[in-house]
Amino acid sequence: MITPKSIQTKRLILRCWESDDAEILSPVLQSNFEHLKEWIPERISKPASLAKLELRLSGFKSDFNAGKEWRFAIFTSDEMTLLGEVSLFPRNKDGRVNFESADRVEIGYWLRSDVTGKGYATEAAEAMFNLSKSLKGIKLVEIRCDAENVPSAAVPKRLGFHLGQPDELKPGKMVWYYDF
Repeated sequence: MITPKSIQTKRLILRCWESDDAEILSPVLQSNFEHLKEWIPERISKPASLAKLELRLSGFKSDFNAGKEWRFAIFTSDEMTLLGEVSLFPRNKDGRVNFESADRVEIGYWLRSDVTGKGYATEAAEAMFNLSKSLKGIKLVEIRCDAENVPSAAVPKRLGFHLGQPDELKPGKMVWYYDF
């Protein structure tokens, strides 16, 4: 399975993380840890030394190339400013799997606190949604978020996703879906 290493939208460049991105990611994580820690796993949001961030990003790239998950850094169109991350995670009814075993994908995203509310998350998620339409065997796209994360829940609403039935939801979590 081949996926583009970068995707251009109207205002953004989405590209696979490189270990060299640690230098620009480090200050973003340091200044946004409080903003992010409630919504995304600490193994992603926690600031770390440059060496540890380089290893983390190198792992993201390895997973990207192996088809385990696709994490894209979100940059402004000139690639000068890092805004956040958007990801595509392959899943089946039992949870996360490799893309070869997936019948659905999950879109994930986070942004720096100073750039929220400008439509960047929606634009990046829409790019992942469009990419997922081209993937063989994918019949469903999900966006999962905390029920208290109102800005995050607005993204799937804007993209035409439907909120799962109450029996599908874990306490405090929302699962939005779009089936083809």
